[in-house]
Amino acid sequence: MKVLLDECLPRKLKQTLPGHYVFTVPEMGWATIKNGRLMRLVEPAFDVFITIDGNLTYQQNLKNRKFAIIVLTASDNTFETLSKLMPRVLLALQSIKPGDIVHVQ
Repeated sequence: MKVLLDECLPRKLKQTLPGHYVFTVPEMGWATIKNGRLMRLVEPAFDVFITIDGNLTYQQNLKNRKFAIIVLTASDNTFETLSKLMPRVLLALQSIKPGDIVHVQ
């Protein structure tokens, strides 16, 4: 699966998703692009977008998108904290479908 990590997530999280093609927003040259435009860029290029921005699902019309979103819920966005959620993210990636929004905490 082709996965994009939001720019607010640690780059090292890529290592926690073996078996998937994982990129970061900055690697794509999309840093500082606002969510609406970012979602339009994600759609044709990625299967899943992972973020810690819980407001994204309320700020954007995500209905009928051709990619899934995983929203991480944690006390902070450090690698140490978020890496503990990644086994659940790997499980979610096994069954996630386009248009799904999955919250992992």
